[in-house]
Amino acid sequence: MRICSIASGSSGNCIYIGDDKNHILIDAGISRKRIVDGLQSIGVAPEQLDAIFVTHEHSDHISGINMMSKMFGTSIFATGGSLDAICMKDKKGMVKRENLYQLYADEAVHIGKLKVVPFHMSHDAADPVCYTVESDGKKVGMATDLGVYDEYIIDHLAGSDVLLLEANHDISMLEAGKYPYPLKCRILSELGHLSNEAAGKLLCRLVHKKLKYAFLAHLSKENNYPELAYEAVKCQIWEEMGVTSIPFELAVANRDKPSKLITL
Repeated sequence: MRICSIASGSSGNCIYIGDDKNHILIDAGISRKRIVDGLQSIGVAPEQLDAIFVTHEHSDHISGINMMSKMFGTSIFATGGSLDAICMKDKKGMVKRENLYQLYADEAVHIGKLKVVPFHMSHDAADPVCYTVESDGKKVGMATDLGVYDEYIIDHLAGSDVLLLEANHDISMLEAGKYPYPLKCRILSELGHLSNEAAGKLLCRLVHKKLKYAFLAHLSKENNYPELAYEAVKCQIWEEMGVTSIPFELAVANRDKPSKLITL
């Protein structure tokens, strides 16, 4: 399996996962051009895409879907609530209805050898899900845009070789920032986003001997910095696990360019 975060942040998200025969995206919240450029940078043509799996209908996760569907006929998989919201936002009718496929939480979808499993998350969207992808005994776990995590989330992410976890905001920056009070409350709520500290605690629950890479994802442009997120999570790991060196590669997924391509 190969994994690359093409874009990750509050302004747009798109993750590539594939193998020699099949290629999928988790979300397409950036422009068609950026998606195509990102795919071509790792040797994948957009026509090779088998599917886009959508986490939820917010614009930073679906803004590129219309053009990808129109230009390349890419199949779109999402929950019923997300599909309804996507269609409502598609004012020009660019998404072909025959390219839309409904999926259900905890029911796997197979794309060649790629096993894609959606699972519920807590966020202020119609019917949001996170995903794991497995192939040849390897597993990628992704969890962003969730206001809180529980044992259900942990159970789904457990055993991942690669993790992409939300570290959306620094709480102090958010509280002191310019956002309106209702928006601050939404972000901090159980239907909002995980802070750096929460990401670190979640990661500590998921560390195991096979874990090779952990990417901090979906950082807020206004309420976080990559260096701050990295240090906060690293310190959380040191404190909770009692270690002075991290036994896996910890990195921050880039906002404006593809992150490093991981091969398992």
